Amino acid sequence: MSWGTELWDQFDNLEKHTQWGIDVLEKYIKFVKERTEIEISYAKQLRNLSKKYQPKKNSKEEEEYKYTSCKSFLATLNEMNDYAGQHEVISENMTFQITAELTRFVQELKQERKSHFHDGRKAQQYIETSWKQLEASKRRFERDCKEADRAQQYFEKMDADINVTKADVEKARQQAQIRHQMADDSKAEYSSILQKFNHEQREHYHTQIPNIFQKIQEMEERRIVRLGECMKTYAEVDRQVIPIIGKCLDGITKAAESIDQKKDSQLVIEAFKSGFEPPGDIDFEDFTQPMKRTVSESSLSNSRWDGKSEPRPGSKSKGKLWPFIKKNKPPPPPPASASPSAVPNGPQSPKQQKEPLSHRFNEFMTSKPKIHCFRSLKRGGGGPEDFSNLPPEQRRKKLQQKVDELNKDIQKEMDQRDALTKMKDVYIKNPQMGDAASVDHKLAELGQNMEKLRLEAQKFEGWLAEVEGRLPVRTEQTRRQSGMYDTQNTSAVNNCAQDRESSPDGSYTEEPSQESEMKVPVTEFDDEFDDEEPLPTIGTCKALYTFEGQNEGTISVTEGEMLYVIEEDKGDGWTRIRRNEEEEGYVPTSYVEVYLDKNAKDS
Repeated sequence: MSWGTELWDQFDNLEKHTQWGIDVLEKYIKFVKERTEIEISYAKQLRNLSKKYQPKKNSKEEEEYKYTSCKSFLATLNEMNDYAGQHEVISENMTFQITAELTRFVQELKQERKSHFHDGRKAQQYIETSWKQLEASKRRFERDCKEADRAQQYFEKMDADINVTKADVEKARQQAQIRHQMADDSKAEYSSILQKFNHEQREHYHTQIPNIFQKIQEMEERRIVRLGECMKTYAEVDRQVIPIIGKCLDGITKAAESIDQKKDSQLVIEAFKSGFEPPGDIDFEDFTQPMKRTVSESSLSNSRWDGKSEPRPGSKSKGKLWPFIKKNKPPPPPPASASPSAVPNGPQSPKQQKEPLSHRFNEFMTSKPKIHCFRSLKRGGGGPEDFSNLPPEQRRKKLQQKVDELNKDIQKEMDQRDALTKMKDVYIKNPQMGDAASVDHKLAELGQNMEKLRLEAQKFEGWLAEVEGRLPVRTEQTRRQSGMYDTQNTSAVNNCAQDRESSPDGSYTEEPSQESEMKVPVTEFDDEFDDEEPLPTIGTCKALYTFEGQNEGTISVTEGEMLYVIEEDKGDGWTRIRRNEEEEGYVPTSYVEVYLDKNAKDS
């Protein structure tokens, strides 16, 4: 099966067919380009979707992601990012492996096709020229033959006529001979051209055209094979990312399976637990006989938790139920000895008169939460410094968080102090490296900052100890010790507390007189370090230059020497190294090239 033998006369149709084949390739290229654009657009939309639902930093949404269901959703968003990345990979691979390669192949195919059909047209033009020469020679031979016949007939006519002179007869005979000679020459020329044309025609239709058409056929078959390979690549590009997409989907499934409803329920308890005890039963009040209305120790009344029957002078507190509209503090356990007002049939105090329960219930139904301290919000604060506006459990968490933050700040200041102390020691031993007195001001400043942070931490630890019940008894000595911390905050806290007492709100607050009663546990920070055991090596170093360690604490090294690193540069420009178990000391960091172990970095 060969186009050269089967389609020897279909030059124009082959030209149209091969052009159609190139158009098919270009159409497929366009298809793949549009597919890559769709993949890129899809990946972009997936990323935007994932970004849209990511929690905002330093916002309330970020706090919500402590729940396992929200963590699972966040993991799903991250997996969607990876999923989008795989679609970008599909687009990229299709662009480089199909679109770019196929576009280059089409350009080469067009050039090759143009060359083959140029050779075919050239061969056709040559055979057409030979055919024209053959036709011209044939017409000339035919004309000469006719002229020779007419000349012969004219000579015979003249020869038969007796009236014609002998000279005219001879002239006609010579003319006939000339015409016959011309006819013979034309015949010979026609015969020669005919043989040549037949040879060229056989060459054209049996050699040249079959060769050209065979090349065109091979070109077309290569085009078809290449198109099939691109289609396979198209499928393979998708297949390559299926395992990774499967891992993304497995990650989403795993995240969904990690949801723990019990854990989330416990987190809700930790987030909103107030630490209050539920109210007890309300005692029966008998109105059938004149008697004092009993006020049980667990009833919902406006009696003070400290057992006093008379309200404090100047107090703005109103007689409202703390479970419904939260008062300053929850009712504490009943006192050891019942107050006279709690004894049935005893003398009734006029200031302990109770409101009807229906009035209190209506008050509960119509009450609305209010801002607990507008002046504190106006100043930029969110409540008192000791978080006394929060329920006990929430207050404990806030205080613990504040203590941890202060301890971290203290540790940072200690690290800076240790580094500056080391630098000062180096300057004292090596005056040419710097002035030791230049760091004294910074050391003093760090000391003051550490002292402030320690006092602040002690203050919050005292509040935390009170909340956790570690200090059950308050003595006058500790009361005086805590006075130094309460002085700076007393006015702001009292103002805020008065505002809270003047209008019932939705937050738990403490009495202003109680906020200044704070215990301060004594905490000590051990700044000493145990250097009895030798420090472990954390890497190696190579001496770039020779260093003469003439001062105490330094060590001499030679250029190119390999040593062990036992302490990194802490910012003072010195690195501690060891040559052997007995020789160690400091060298300038710029004199050595340090290679830290990976494990040491991780630790």
